[in-house]
Amino acid sequence: MKKIRCLVTAGPTREYFDPVRFISNPSTGKMGWAIAKAAKDKGWEPTLILGPSPLPDIEGARTLRVESAQDMFEACKKFFDECDILIMSAAVSDVRPKKKLAQKAKKDEINLSPELERTPDILLELSKIKNGRILIGFAAETQNVLEYAKEKLEQKNLDGIVANAVGGIDTGFASDTNKIDLILRSGEVVDFRKGTKNEVAKLLINFLSARFFDQ
Repeated sequence: MKKIRCLVTAGPTREYFDPVRFISNPSTGKMGWAIAKAAKDKGWEPTLILGPSPLPDIEGARTLRVESAQDMFEACKKFFDECDILIMSAAVSDVRPKKKLAQKAKKDEINLSPELERTPDILLELSKIKNGRILIGFAAETQNVLEYAKEKLEQKNLDGIVANAVGGIDTGFASDTNKIDLILRSGEVVDFRKGTKNEVAKLLINFLSARFFDQ
């Protein structure tokens, strides 16, 4: 069988105001890490691009550690050409400070209305050079989860998107369990049972392997 080359992103990004203050989110990278591990166990060749996280490297997989959305974008571009499938599970910050201070601002110097700018839309940019690769996105939402996920699927020319309700106690960021639905371009919705993130990741990789690579 052909070795499937898989590019996985995981974790948050940090967008700094100064060397110690930043915009981020509660993502730990556990779901993406579990997906990369499941891909490796499946016999795929995963590359994991991991935002700030204490999670260890995965033995037998290539792991790159990044900090900001721009860092993650550059790493994705670097390895995109050699992948067969991209699974974009990272919780990338949507905005960043327009100006980053070189030194820590004193309390009375902090700008209470900082100017922000958008970070790169990694999936959208990569979809423009898709060239036959499979693109799977993640939609982490707290309301109208399936509806918003379907919109993102169309807007970014994806082959599938994981709808992930992150408002729950045991399915949100930092939890050890998860419950996801995979929406395919055909409109099919695959309902995965709730389980540990390792269990859910294995189900997802097995499904993607059978559906897109006949393995």
